[in-house]
Amino acid sequence: MFEAVEELIGEHADLERRLADPGVHADQANARRLSKRYAELTPIVTTYRSWIQHGEDIDTARELSVDDPEFAEEVKGLEDEREALTEKLRLLLVPRDPNDDKDVILEIKAGEGGEESALFAGDLLRMYLRYAERSGWKAEIIDANASDLGGYKDVRVAVKAKGNPEPGAGVWARLKYEGGVHRVQRVPATESQGRIHTSAAGVLVLPEAEDVDVEVNPNDLRIDVYRSSGPGGQSVNTTDSAVRITHEPTGIVVSCQNEKSQLQNKEQALRILRARLLAAAQEEAEREASDARRSQVRTVDRSERVRTYNFPENRISDHRVGFKAYNLDQVLDGELSPVIQACVDADSAAKLADAR
Repeated sequence: MFEAVEELIGEHADLERRLADPGVHADQANARRLSKRYAELTPIVTTYRSWIQHGEDIDTARELSVDDPEFAEEVKGLEDEREALTEKLRLLLVPRDPNDDKDVILEIKAGEGGEESALFAGDLLRMYLRYAERSGWKAEIIDANASDLGGYKDVRVAVKAKGNPEPGAGVWARLKYEGGVHRVQRVPATESQGRIHTSAAGVLVLPEAEDVDVEVNPNDLRIDVYRSSGPGGQSVNTTDSAVRITHEPTGIVVSCQNEKSQLQNKEQALRILRARLLAAAQEEAEREASDARRSQVRTVDRSERVRTYNFPENRISDHRVGFKAYNLDQVLDGELSPVIQACVDADSAAKLADAR
């Protein structure tokens, strides 16, 4: 049934031998790549070996049940366990998103609703920062444009995993489902009549590109510098430290002004630019291969309303998978895992159905 696994077992054993060679670790980038692949294959190999062992145990129990009927009940339990392993192995063998192990750059932008939308963007930012903390990730605000009442017109955050995450536990693997329009229903702080308003904020999640993912030709960049705007402080509004980078072949424009030095802002802007170029290249490839895109959980269409946050009912609803819960206060405090897991499960079920 799982003939393809034998080849993966051979690759897994080869990786184990190579990683045991101290010389391999002289090239850290290559060692990380090998370690990631090894971590990806390990659960497949472990599950397959358990599946094989259960098959042998079932045969043995059947033979013994001829003389001892008590083993017949054991056969049933082993068969149930092997069926569960079969489903798990099928899921593990479904082609994975190649970006699942990547870190991300997450952008939140205020949308309809004026100042209330900016305040909601700030709520989303705090939710993601707390979820990152709960997940053991490192989150860093790399650029932000604050609103007058303490919200954000737009903000960008780099979220990084620590070490090599388990397959399916990487930053992109979890946060890729957050892209889209997030709608809020509540009485705004600016509302004097106590009426419930609806506003929205947009979330864009980009896999962070490494140098090997995207080649940026310096000759394709137009770099402008200008004075930072903001609440003030040392070096703000006094020096030309803000940087705007235009990638002329695509027209993509990125600006950054949070850091004090022009060099730091340039480095942060280039990080965002590489991530956007990688996302643009991948979306183009996906359009060309649109027949293969059957996922029930859509992660590319940024115009889709993905979620509603209803404060009067303390309700969170994900419209793509029918998830609904009445613990909005906890979700906004970073307890986002059940919501994301519902999207992961729906996506996995769709892929598994396609693979059959």
